[in-house]
Amino acid sequence: KVDYDVCSNYGNWLYSAGVGNDPRDNRKFNVIKQGLDYDGNGDYVRLWVPELRDIKGADIHSPWALSRAALSQAGVTLGETYPWPVVKAPEWSRHINQRRGRSPRPGGRRGPAHKDRGIDFYFSRKKDE
Repeated sequence: KVDYDVCSNYGNWLYSAGVGNDPRDNRKFNVIKQGLDYDGNGDYVRLWVPELRDIKGADIHSPWALSRAALSQAGVTLGETYPWPVVKAPEWSRHINQRRGRSPRPGGRRGPAHKDRGIDFYFSRKKDE
C-alpha cells in the first residue's frame, strides 16, 4: 500500500526539514530520538542500510558514537564503508548517551518523554527541550 496524501506528506516533509509551521521556538526534528522511539532495535535501519547490519540494537542509529572496537567487530569503518555524519546536532547527545542499558518497549516505542506534561507546557515560553 502506498502512503499518498499530498497535503499531509508535504506538511510533514516541511516540518522534518525545519521550515514547516510550528508555534514552538527553536523546534527541530531529532532523527536520533525518532529512531529510538520508533525503531528501538534498529530493524528498519538494518533493512535499508546493510552496511550497518552487524551493529547491535539501538547503536545502529549513531554508529559514529561507537568505539573503534565495536565498529571493527561490526565490520564498519567510518569514512570508508559508512560515511561520517555531515552534521552532529547538539540535541542528539542526550539521546545517544542515555540509550545504552535501556530496553525499548515491544515495537521499539518507549513513549513520549513528555507524557505527564500539561497543556501549559506547549504554550508557555519556557522550553526544556
